[in-house]
Amino acid sequence: MNQFRSQNSRSTIAMFLSLPILSWAFYDFANTIFSSNINTIFFPFYMDETLGTDEVKQQVASTFISYANAIASFFLVIFSPLFGVWIDRTGKKKKFIVLFASISILFTFLMGVFSFLNLGLSKDGIPITLFLVVVSFVIAKFFFNSSLVFYDAMMPDLGTKEEMPLISGFGVGIGYLGTLFGLLVYLYVGDSQFHNAFIPTAVLYFLFSLPIFFFNKDHPIAKSERKSGSFFEGYREIIATFKDMKQYKAIFTFMIAYFFINDAIATTIAMMAIYATAIVGFTSSEFILLYLVSTVSSIIGSFLFGYITKRIGAKPAVTWVSLLMIVALSIAVLALEPWMFWIAGSLFGISLGSMWVTSRTLIIELSPKDKQGQFFGLFAFSGKVSSIIGPAIYGTVTLLLKDYGTIASRIALATLIVMTIIGLIFHTRVRTNVTN
Repeated sequence: MNQFRSQNSRSTIAMFLSLPILSWAFYDFANTIFSSNINTIFFPFYMDETLGTDEVKQQVASTFISYANAIASFFLVIFSPLFGVWIDRTGKKKKFIVLFASISILFTFLMGVFSFLNLGLSKDGIPITLFLVVVSFVIAKFFFNSSLVFYDAMMPDLGTKEEMPLISGFGVGIGYLGTLFGLLVYLYVGDSQFHNAFIPTAVLYFLFSLPIFFFNKDHPIAKSERKSGSFFEGYREIIATFKDMKQYKAIFTFMIAYFFINDAIATTIAMMAIYATAIVGFTSSEFILLYLVSTVSSIIGSFLFGYITKRIGAKPAVTWVSLLMIVALSIAVLALEPWMFWIAGSLFGISLGSMWVTSRTLIIELSPKDKQGQFFGLFAFSGKVSSIIGPAIYGTVTLLLKDYGTIASRIALATLIVMTIIGLIFHTRVRTNVTN
């Protein structure tokens, strides 16, 4: 049993400064450096710098980025349900965080190595080394996302059910501080040669992962209590869980809602840099400043909604965050002047940090304790299926409408508003007063 569960209460400061929670939160700090530097900023900038020499090719670069993200998410869809079963059968979470984070760090480093190579080879005018960078990005992102399944599932080991909203908010908030720290790489990179950011990002990712590697402990399930059979038979358990949808109707309804909401989140994260620069007219330095403001908004939102969620409950908190996302995306689609995108970016920052706080808390509220690992796996499954669909739709729209220039990207972004509205409609049907 977790050491905190025997305690009736502890101060918020004591909770945040406890070594297990602090080192757990620092992994959010570490992996958010990867998420912001690679996924959101420098990889899209690198692709646009390499491919996007005119308006039509900018849409092709958007398609390339979208499909790379979709492929990484496709592999996570295949494996994430199995990850959840591994957690429930073994109780081991840290072991897989260490393994998967290490692989992600390695291929982030290799992105930098390949980007510096000049093999003199190309296909259809695209350097072969760019393909190697993209493949490394796909692998790095897959293992980054895989580690998060185990990271999220570790949260119930850190405190009581009543402490979960604050712990979740603390982790997300520390994560966004990682974004601010990671952006120091921009001082080294400047406004061109964006591939210079890849290796420094890998180093920072590694350094700030070390606390969870060394200080957190697994709570393995005793061998006598483990279920027998191959781990790959866990897919049967997933199928059986889907067959029991009536028993777990609330959580499955929320996963459908989250499918559509995360469609908007994942696609916006992947495409916001190239949208801001190619469509709205931001320079790279202006976007970095916008991203800093958006990150500060995310930090404020994550801490604020930790308390809001504790007061009003996770379900209504998710509703308010979804409405905020719709407003932010609508402004971004219509943005003709940079100041409009400043507003959109700030609002999206608040909703982004808040959605992770509120959704993780709702999963814990809705999940039976003995199936939390499995449902976190399915939670990742729902989110990552949408992480295929969203970028794929966005990329297909920009590819099909590339001859229309910037209009293509505005239409692609508008599809995310529709997805969020659909998700919100499903979310209103989640019943949180049902005991699983």
